Amino acid sequence: MFARFTEEARRAVVRAGILALDAGRPALEADLMLLGLAEVRPFELTSFTASASDVRERVDVGDPRSLLATLGIDLDLVHRRTRAGADAPAAWRLRRSRLRPLRVTLYGPLGQIPLAMHARKVIEVAQWRSGPVTGEDLIWGLLADCSNGAARILRDAGVDLPELVREIGMPVRRAA
Repeated sequence: MFARFTEEARRAVVRAGILALDAGRPALEADLMLLGLAEVRPFELTSFTASASDVRERVDVGDPRSLLATLGIDLDLVHRRTRAGADAPAAWRLRRSRLRPLRVTLYGPLGQIPLAMHARKVIEVAQWRSGPVTGEDLIWGLLADCSNGAARILRDAGVDLPELVREIGMPVRRAA
């Protein structure tokens, strides 16, 4: 499924998967997709004004650093030693199950994690557009599903949503 993804869009999805695995989540959710996009920033959107720290404040990723620090373990040092090259997008695969077509899983050197319904929708909506899948397409996928909470997180982080929607070229249906 990664065949049409640009390198940076792939990197954002992989980053979201790593965040989900680190947080011990059972599935990759849309909020972590948004955080992965905010950290990697695979787009040139001037209206996406939320920083990675703004989004991280609104997304529960867990932080084992304080607990491990009391034991004298530096989590950043452990990650540097054990994860060399593990975040390379080429080492990761995104696959749909043949037996369960609604199940999409991200496989990589750090493990595998299924995509939750809303995260799967992000990927599928992004792939509907022709051409390569870019970061803008992933943002489109996040905003197309009003029930995944991404719009609320962005609004709370100070992003002007109508301007962001205009900038990515997303059609808006107005109620009569």
